[in-house]
Amino acid sequence: MKTRFSFRMTRFFAGILILQIFVCSIFQSHAAGVPLVKGVEWQPLAAQVERVLEALDYLGSPVSPEIKTAFEALQQGKGDEGAAHEVQRLLDPLCLLLVEINPESRVKVARGPAPAELVEHGWRQFLVKVQNDAGVTAPLKAESPNAIKLAGSPEQQILNRWLDMMTFDQQPLPATLSGLKLEYRILQLYSRDAGKRDARIAFNVGQGSQDLGFRNDTPILFTCHPAQPLTLRVRDENGEPTTGAFVIRDKSNRVYPSPNKRLAPDFSFHPQVYRGDGEIIKLPDGTYTVEFSRGPESLIEKRTLTIKGEPQAASFQVKRWIDPSKFGWWSGDHHIHAAGCAHYTKPTEGVSASDMMRHCLGEDLKVGCNLTWGPCFDFQKQFFCGQIDKVSQYPYLLRYDIEVSGFGSHNSGHLCLLRLKEQIYPGGQSKDHWPTLCLNTLRWAKQQGAVAGPAHSGWGLTIDGNEIPNYHVPPFDGIGANEYIVDVTHQVPGADGKPVPAVDFMSLVDTPYTWEMNMWYQTLNVGYRTRASGETDFPCIFGERVGLGRSYVKLAGKLDFDQWCEGIRKGANYVGDGHSHLIDFKINEVALGDNASEVNISEPQTVHATVKIAALLDETYPGPKRWRPNQQPYWHLERARIGETREVPVELIVNGYPVAKTNILADGTMRDVRLDAKIERSSWVAVRILASSHTNPIWVMVGGKPLSPSRRSAEWCLKGVEKCWSQKKRMIKENEMKDAEEAYQHAREVYQAMIAKAEFE
Repeated sequence: MKTRFSFRMTRFFAGILILQIFVCSIFQSHAAGVPLVKGVEWQPLAAQVERVLEALDYLGSPVSPEIKTAFEALQQGKGDEGAAHEVQRLLDPLCLLLVEINPESRVKVARGPAPAELVEHGWRQFLVKVQNDAGVTAPLKAESPNAIKLAGSPEQQILNRWLDMMTFDQQPLPATLSGLKLEYRILQLYSRDAGKRDARIAFNVGQGSQDLGFRNDTPILFTCHPAQPLTLRVRDENGEPTTGAFVIRDKSNRVYPSPNKRLAPDFSFHPQVYRGDGEIIKLPDGTYTVEFSRGPESLIEKRTLTIKGEPQAASFQVKRWIDPSKFGWWSGDHHIHAAGCAHYTKPTEGVSASDMMRHCLGEDLKVGCNLTWGPCFDFQKQFFCGQIDKVSQYPYLLRYDIEVSGFGSHNSGHLCLLRLKEQIYPGGQSKDHWPTLCLNTLRWAKQQGAVAGPAHSGWGLTIDGNEIPNYHVPPFDGIGANEYIVDVTHQVPGADGKPVPAVDFMSLVDTPYTWEMNMWYQTLNVGYRTRASGETDFPCIFGERVGLGRSYVKLAGKLDFDQWCEGIRKGANYVGDGHSHLIDFKINEVALGDNASEVNISEPQTVHATVKIAALLDETYPGPKRWRPNQQPYWHLERARIGETREVPVELIVNGYPVAKTNILADGTMRDVRLDAKIERSSWVAVRILASSHTNPIWVMVGGKPLSPSRRSAEWCLKGVEKCWSQKKRMIKENEMKDAEEAYQHAREVYQAMIAKAEFE
């Protein structure tokens, strides 16, 4: 027993000794390579490192899962100086360069341990460790005599200038050093060439900060791996050449082509690029995962490709789970942009029509409405022609129109103006002289025969809870369907001089569904027939892809832009995220959009609603998630999943409330669904999968009587007028104040009259 105990103890202490030797070796090897910076406070360092990791994710060059896991464990720990040492041990091996700023603000640069490997025609991201003993808060600037200018400079032809570089000084990182004793920054390097290349890289924090004796720079010999051309063969489901979306990542999960410094038609805020049949992507040797898709109605194909020393080709063919256009329903996004928000401001003011067309093609978006707005207005206005753009490739149509945003009446709610003949309000050549009252802008647009409605409807209409209709009055303090509460009561002269509704549609899908749908339901409940249309507001609210919010418009024949807009005005469409579809909605065999979407019955009775429904969820349950209404994505079929099943509920809505429901399996199969409802009085009826898709209403008219306004909804609308006026009157120019006062007073009187004659709550 004694011998056995002694043997076990000997093994235990030997293990401890080996562990101590191992730990000491780590300390020694680290000290020999990159000195630990001591006396660093953990909390601000951890916050800075978290931003660096977030930035690397954004740049398509994330750190390994092991590093992320280790850092998260440190964040849960005691947060002492030992944690600061540990995070250095995690990140220092990723540092290409070490920068030391002494107390006199002199900068010294040394080589770090990260492998000096670049890729031909591509960008790589490296960390730079900064020891800031001076507490400097100036920008950290990188320089190199080997740097080239990529935009056609003659310097490109000079053999010694093969490198481009920049420090990443954008969100989530600040543009300047923080003043912390230790922080990490990101250096981005691009190689024009393949092979061995030498570069000298220097840093400074302003004039006079360079260290004496050339110690603020260091030479680095890079290995620049060659890139091989990968030719893509891209075919649609019928075998015809097409354009698709490709997300390409290497074993380290880095995205190719590198998002940084992409130029149109590739967007830096996307992981994907769009490529057509026969086009080429250059990739260095290695193994890659490729995701190929073409919009929400296609299945995502995932495959592994290996590039090894020679040009290659790879073939991809679209696999659809549904094609609504075969049933006569044509997809479109009435609100996308070619400038502003995440788009390029340099070297061009936004992007061109051909660039946006490529994105519509790659997402199988049949109609794209490119709306010129405040940013880059005077550059982008050149593309407006009052008809579909020449880059359109039937059945894919692109047209330029206007969003009143960043100018004019935008403070009272942005407006989408479609099918314009003239794009600039009379009295000037730009965006600076437009009306400050939405109704005046709508009067001008409707005289042209435009189809118009508020953009991103939910902004400013925040309500608590998930209930709709919801009778709490929102703040009306945003840029969504705010003045709409007034404008919907007005008729204005149309193209033929006859009165038409000032507003045609509400924009849905790109704001929280409870906020936008509550306003829509309330005005439907008092008798207005505003239709719904789906939008993305790309790339401002959603930058992931065009067509995240869509309208599917029923057309009897060939796709035509003007008729597509007319279909929205008539309500011959459903809206959604593209992951569920509500096709051929009918009541008693009267189809949506036919006969002004009206069904006439002589007396109260049960009506029969029919609709063809298809939806597709992943078979794998992704796990529980608490979906808040104000959490992106605001509309998504996953919100509708019932528990851990693959089923989603389909609801029949009468005057805003569900009256019948059935569940369907979201496996992509088209199913005929019938739902019945007893209609006691004239009502509006629709079908929805909340929050993924929603039809426009069909009105069931009983005994020839019009829909009687809901008293509660009319009272809500009246309160909304007062709330909106309290928020927006200060935005109105003096020369329009009389128009505004009259417009709001008209709305008050209309809603007051509704309340007085209301027969139902």
